[in-house]
Amino acid sequence: MALRTPCMRLCKPTYSFLSIANSSSSSCTSIPSAWHSPRGHRSMATVVPPVTQSSTSRNGPTAMVFMNMGGPQTTDAVGPFLSRLFADADLIPLGRLQNYLGPLISRRRTPKIQKQYAAIGGGSPIRKWSEYQSAEMCKILDERCPESAPHKPYVAFRYADPLTEEMYQQLLDDGFGRQGRAVAFTQYPQYSCSTTGSSLNELWKWRIRLEGKEPEGGGVRWSVIDRWPVHPGLIEAFTQNIEAQLATYPAEVQKDVVLLFSAHSLPMSVVNRGDTYPAEVAATVHAVMTRLNFSNPYRLCWQSQVGPSAWLGAQTSDTVMAYVRKGHTDLILIPIAFTSDHIETLFELDQEVIHEAKQEGGTGVQRAESLNGSPTFIGALADVAERHLRSGEVCSRQMGIRCQGCKSERCLEQKRFFMNTERKVEEVIR
Repeated sequence: MALRTPCMRLCKPTYSFLSIANSSSSSCTSIPSAWHSPRGHRSMATVVPPVTQSSTSRNGPTAMVFMNMGGPQTTDAVGPFLSRLFADADLIPLGRLQNYLGPLISRRRTPKIQKQYAAIGGGSPIRKWSEYQSAEMCKILDERCPESAPHKPYVAFRYADPLTEEMYQQLLDDGFGRQGRAVAFTQYPQYSCSTTGSSLNELWKWRIRLEGKEPEGGGVRWSVIDRWPVHPGLIEAFTQNIEAQLATYPAEVQKDVVLLFSAHSLPMSVVNRGDTYPAEVAATVHAVMTRLNFSNPYRLCWQSQVGPSAWLGAQTSDTVMAYVRKGHTDLILIPIAFTSDHIETLFELDQEVIHEAKQEGGTGVQRAESLNGSPTFIGALADVAERHLRSGEVCSRQMGIRCQGCKSERCLEQKRFFMNTERKVEEVIR
């Protein structure tokens, strides 16, 4: 379905904010002291005026920053995208040889991945969907939370344009460096150190580089939405897409269709360190099946393994083929950890897994639609953000505790920053 994507250019954005004169009288809470950064100096060539506030919007404007992996928009951008991806030890840990193996693997994989992106239209749609989702969410927030309005949408990708540093510089150019409020909103509903953790590490790094440890004017005041795996709106959006796909099967076989929830896998070295991602994905699956009254048999499987090391399984492709060969030819693949279409859904699931299954006789293997422009999902995003703005919290309680086996100093420093340096979790989060 073609959608009119809002204009959200990173360099010189123009925003059309909704009028808040007739908005609800309910208000979002003021920013707690935990958000205030220490004063200091920031080396910026141009003096940027502070963001302005009005009597109606005492705590606004508010920057709503969508964080995600991103994807190359053209085949020419695949090489740089893979270079950044394989250089990230949080996502793909390669040990002491990371700086050598990362570039080597990315160069070797580039031609193959370019062909895959060419097969889905020449580039990833994730930026289009991220900009659409964030803009639509901000329209809802402007109505629901007039005191923190206007809500400005930004997108920060980890491995593709717009990169985190581009987004951060735009925030400073827009005046948020003088104690402007910004919310880092992860678009990975289930937390992992490899995804949300990596994005927050990158955000913290560029905060230090662009603002300094004690920025002049107070700096950007950050809070974080770091996970939302069982939010009712998210669960309802998944459920609606599953029910719509089930309706395409003959009525007499619908209850026997196997639901295969597929999420991006993780290296077992990350899982064994204590990463919460597998448990949170499982929580999402259980919540969806509860909403469906456990109407169908189901399993959770994992996709997108890279390299020879051990990854979390069973793999999605192996699972589908195993069930097809056992006679379960009616299957629905459900991308349960993705909030929009990208290479993992449009190529890996649609053109590899489903294609191979049909060749083996799995004529009833299908995929549920991704969340993309679902009004229910966008409403869920707005509700997650609204609850966060009203809570006065800087992040979830879970974010304050490290993985059992974590030895990363960068992770520790990032958590200290977002938890307001040396304050204990109990002092920051009420």
